[in-house]
Amino acid sequence: MPTYKQFPLADTAEGLTEADILSWHVKPGDTVTVNQIVVEIETAKAAVELPIPWAGVVTELHVEPGQTVEVGTPILTIDVDPGGAAAPAPAAAPAASAPAEEEEMKPLVGYGSKTVVTQRRARKGAEPAPVAAVAAPPAPAPAAPRGGYVPLAKPPVRKLAKDLGVDLHALTGSADGGVITREDVERAANGTPVVTSTVDSNARERRVPIKGVRKMTAAAMVQSAYTAPHVTEFLTIDVTPMMEFREKLKKSREFAGVKVTPLTFAAKAVCLAAKRTPDVNAVWDEQAQEIVYKDYVHLGIAAATPRGLIVPKVRDADSMSLKELANALTQLTDTAREGKTSPADMANGTITITNVGVFGVDTGTPIINPGESAILCLGAIKDQPWVVDGEIKVRKVLQLSLSFDHRVVDGQQGSEFLADVGALLADPAMAMTY
Repeated sequence: MPTYKQFPLADTAEGLTEADILSWHVKPGDTVTVNQIVVEIETAKAAVELPIPWAGVVTELHVEPGQTVEVGTPILTIDVDPGGAAAPAPAAAPAASAPAEEEEMKPLVGYGSKTVVTQRRARKGAEPAPVAAVAAPPAPAPAAPRGGYVPLAKPPVRKLAKDLGVDLHALTGSADGGVITREDVERAANGTPVVTSTVDSNARERRVPIKGVRKMTAAAMVQSAYTAPHVTEFLTIDVTPMMEFREKLKKSREFAGVKVTPLTFAAKAVCLAAKRTPDVNAVWDEQAQEIVYKDYVHLGIAAATPRGLIVPKVRDADSMSLKELANALTQLTDTAREGKTSPADMANGTITITNVGVFGVDTGTPIINPGESAILCLGAIKDQPWVVDGEIKVRKVLQLSLSFDHRVVDGQQGSEFLADVGALLADPAMAMTY
C-alpha cells in the first residue's frame, strides 16, 4: 500500500512560531528526491527555501502561497512508497485499537529542535493503515477566500505583490482567464489598480496584514525603545579628505573593481574606534545582571529591502582590511536586496551602522538594534560652507548621530567613540595612529 508522510513547517530559526508561504517549487504528482527544495517561505527574518527529507511523489499541497502557517503545521503530503496501490492521502491517521508504532522524523539540519512523531495504527479487522506524519497542532483547513474570490496568479507574481504590498484580491487579471500578471501588480503598486467588484471602487485606503519582516521589525524596535534608555549625540564633520582619498583608491591597481563607499570608511572607523571604547561593543544582560564585553565586532548594516528593514552582519569585521570590508559590504547588500539573507546572517551582532544619507537625509535618531548597545547613523554628504584656516570654503560635510544604551555607555564613552569615528572620517590618515 502507499505510505504517506506529511511534511511540517520546520523551525528555521530559534524561536520561530510562524511563516508565510511564498511559493511552491513542486505540485501534486511531482517526484521529489531527498533534500530537494520544495517550498520557499518568509519568516520574520528572511526568505528561506526548505528541502524535504524524503524521496517520493507529492500527493497534496495543504496551503496556498500567501498563507501564514504555524510551525509544526503539515504543509505537504508525500507518498514515500509510490509503488504501492493507489489510494487517496489520508487527512489524518484513523483511530486505532492496536498499539501504535512510533518512528521519529528528525528535523531538517540546522532547522531547530522540534520532533514530529509519525504513527502507524491498525483499524479493527483491517490491514495496518498507511504511515502519516502527524504534527501538533493538526493542520488547519486553508483559509476561506475573501468573498469566495481566489486571485489567479503564478507564484512569482504573488511574491511580487507581497513585496510591493499589493492586495491581489483587489485586482482583475488582464491575461486570459482573468490571470493576474506582473504588469497588473506593478500598475497597482504605482497607484492605478484595476478594482474587482468585491472591493469598493471608491475606497481610498489600502490595508496590508502586519506579518513577516515588518512584524518582526516593529516588535524589535518597540522592545528596544522601551527597555534600553536611549541617548543620541550628533557630530558634523568635514569629510573632504575622505572623499579625496576615495578617489585615489578608485584609481589604484589594488582597488580596481572594488566598490569603496562612505559606508566602507565608516565601517572601518567603527571597528577601530570600538577598540578604544569597548563599551559601545558590549551588551546589557538583564537576566544574568552582567555587562558582556565582546572582543570582536560583528558589524550590523541596516538594509532596506522589498520585504522591509533587515540588519545582516559582517562577521569579525574588525579583523578585515579596508578592501576586505568593501567586498564584504558589497556582497552583504547585494544578498539583502535579492532577499536571500539567511536568518543566521542576521543574528548575534555587536554594533550597527544605518545609512540614511543614501536617501538624501541629513541625520536621524536611530533605535538601537536589540542585543546591542550602540548604532551609528550616517547622513548625506553635501557641499556646504566650512571654515578652513580662517576662510570660508565649500567642503564635503557629513552629519553623524550615535544612539547608545545609557545603562552600558556613559556620556563620556559615547562622546569619545563618536569623536573618534568623526576624526577617522575627517582625516583617514588618523587610522595610522589607532
